[in-house]
Amino acid sequence: MCGGKNRPDRYREIRNRKVSHNYFVGDTYEAGIILRGAEVKSIREGKAQINEAFARVDRGTVRLYQAHIDEYRFETDSIHDPKRSRKLLLHKKEIQRLQATINAGGQTLIPLRLYFKGCRVKVEIALCKGKKNFDKRQALKKKTELNEARRATQASLRDKR
Repeated sequence: MCGGKNRPDRYREIRNRKVSHNYFVGDTYEAGIILRGAEVKSIREGKAQINEAFARVDRGTVRLYQAHIDEYRFETDSIHDPKRSRKLLLHKKEIQRLQATINAGGQTLIPLRLYFKGCRVKVEIALCKGKKNFDKRQALKKKTELNEARRATQASLRDKR
């Protein structure tokens, strides 16, 4: 049994909120991840962080680096390294496609979110290209303009009532 009645896993996900600010997000992939039992329990409690994480393709495998998964508080047998590298599970053709795209230059693999799909933990990774400072300023300016327009339309709808 994986979830229990009181814990719906579809609401348990860890997001990397800085990705859209720092990168242009391209193709996304869903990958499995090899974890220890206590790490799964920590993720289920929401005790993980992927803000500084990235992935690399090395010798035909994809590994996730700098993902911080806290130690499970009730674990007594062995203590794991919270920032150890973890192997991601992808199909061979997907790995070859990722390797070719990364070798072409300018892109990197960044995890977008860590979530449960049934009983298994999945990682959504994306090919991303870094933004320059002027790109970040333009995106922020566009976002504030959209928010101001939305507020103005909501205010005008309230005035009509």
